[in-house]
Amino acid sequence: MIFDEIPIRIRYGETDQMGVVHHGNYALYLEIGRTEWLRKKGVSYKSMEDNGVMLPVISMSVNFKKSILYDDVIRVRTQLKKTPSVKIEFDYEIRSETGDVLATANTVLAFIDMKTKRPIKCPEYILEKL
Repeated sequence: MIFDEIPIRIRYGETDQMGVVHHGNYALYLEIGRTEWLRKKGVSYKSMEDNGVMLPVISMSVNFKKSILYDDVIRVRTQLKKTPSVKIEFDYEIRSETGDVLATANTVLAFIDMKTKRPIKCPEYILEKL
């Protein structure tokens, strides 16, 4: 599977007193990468929710390689790991503008029926787009 890539400029409020991105912001960067990856495939979180499907994160891991600093432009590279079932899994690379790997990550999300709050298989209309 091919990576999709999105640039993000680091804002001052995302950094600590040393000018380094706080680790809690990585979850947001991964979410941006994932939602844009899905959007480019024709699937939006809004459309899923309108169809009664939630997609909560059930697992996330991040391996930090190098610090990200205020005003850096990072490139979040997102890739679907395998064909979704009840879960959908993504791998990520966060790279600098020069291509250095700053972090690698993985998230697993579950398809959940909004009414029953129970896991469901990936809806067919989503599978077709992926």
